[in-house]
Amino acid sequence: MSNEPIALREALASFDALWSPRIVTRVNDYDVRVAKVAGEHIWHVHEHTDEFFHVLEGELRIAVRDPDERSVTLPKGSVFTVPRGTEHKPYAPGGATILLFEPTGTLTVGDRHEEVPAHVDATTGHALS
Repeated sequence: MSNEPIALREALASFDALWSPRIVTRVNDYDVRVAKVAGEHIWHVHEHTDEFFHVLEGELRIAVRDPDERSVTLPKGSVFTVPRGTEHKPYAPGGATILLFEPTGTLTVGDRHEEVPAHVDATTGHALS
């Protein structure tokens, strides 16, 4: 990881893949990731960690089952944390760019999930090019 400032706009411009986060920096044992998203992710659960979302551009929606199913809408500039053990499904009908904060090594599809379609990258994040 670089010890230099990172321009998030430039980091996001360096890749086109959707649902495929890039690690921009680390804070202690946590990755700070950015991603471009559009359409639907999958229902999944992170059993041992919360998942933090910050919407940089666009609008992100997150369906959550806690215990009832509901949807949370996050406009640009909003943040939301999905508590550990909560089944959730992010989706962005009009597309969005997001910043995520989660422990290094956390899979984008969680510990338990439905079948992973081709448009979702099951990864622990990619280094910036």
